[in-house]
Amino acid sequence: MTNHTPVQPKASYGFEADNVPGTFAAPDLPYRPTDPLHYRPNIGLIACGGITSAHLKAYTGAGYNVVALCDTDPTRAEKRRDEFYPSAQVYSDYRDLLARDDIEVVDIAAHPIEREPIIPEALRAHKHVLSQKPFVLDLDLGEAFVKLADDMGVRLAVNQNGRWAPYFSYIRHAIEAGLLGDVATANFELHWDHNWTSATPFNNLHHLVLFDYTIHWFDAIHTFFPGRRATRVYASVECSRSQTAKPPLLAHVLVDFDGCQATIMVNGDTLFGPETRTSVIGSKGTIRSVGPSLQEQQVTLITAEGIARPALKGSWVPDGMHGSMGELLCAIEEGREPRNSARNNLRSLELCFAAIASADTHRPQIPGQVRSLPSSCVTRSGLN
Repeated sequence: MTNHTPVQPKASYGFEADNVPGTFAAPDLPYRPTDPLHYRPNIGLIACGGITSAHLKAYTGAGYNVVALCDTDPTRAEKRRDEFYPSAQVYSDYRDLLARDDIEVVDIAAHPIEREPIIPEALRAHKHVLSQKPFVLDLDLGEAFVKLADDMGVRLAVNQNGRWAPYFSYIRHAIEAGLLGDVATANFELHWDHNWTSATPFNNLHHLVLFDYTIHWFDAIHTFFPGRRATRVYASVECSRSQTAKPPLLAHVLVDFDGCQATIMVNGDTLFGPETRTSVIGSKGTIRSVGPSLQEQQVTLITAEGIARPALKGSWVPDGMHGSMGELLCAIEEGREPRNSARNNLRSLELCFAAIASADTHRPQIPGQVRSLPSSCVTRSGLN
């Protein structure tokens, strides 16, 4: 009698060569910033800090018409004027800029606490507003701003510029196109050196990582799970033993939805080998993006059809700023709400606020129940 030893099934660890499908042409998705067909309003910029060089570079590249620049320190406004819009008028009081009837859109690039009086005054002056992120420090106040914009008949959007980073935008459009099916997980790993903030006022912002920086990834989670509301958020933060910055530069975040999850893992004390990873997995496919920085990313899409690697054009800066303003202008022209509206962005802030409260209390939090941030998230000195 012949002995027959049963053949054991081959274990699959996800990297065997015969499990790798062939390649196919990457889907052509509308990930690039868009511009209005005809609408080219006069734009005013309020607050001219460091990040606004990226704003104005994007606006000049898109052919947008900035006619006024304002800063409490006029030399900063003059510097931006000389660099980008030599014929623009400079102001030191934002009320003088808002008084101009020929300005229809204002980009308010001041930081949250300084923006609080400016946004409602701009809305009451019947200006369409693009607010810098993070939008507000209090969700009730944010909702009041949204209602005021509705009452005044103007659009209020948030410069959540990461939405137009080429890789984030491509991933979002792949999800919206159904290429991944039902999304189950979205995971983000951020490894970079944020110790440069030790010589800046950011060093006094305890939740620097979760509030000012990771707001982009909370927004990504919100947009990668369209139509779903998170049920619970847990977060923790720690200081690395080797970091020189004062705020905690290590963080973990877990966001639960009904039937899916998202995670963020942060190490802002990565002195060697920086890397950013994004992975979104659904019932019909997986999409990943990996690179040494936010500006350099390679996207890979894997479905039953095979593997595709789109050759994406552009970079987070300045395309993110172009996309944010472009979407607002398109929405005004088309008579609709911007996709980056303040109303929409409040859902992202709910995740951020819940994570910060969780890190402080060491307990899970329900998004939407944490309505405001502690004073440790606020500093007035030179943050723009």
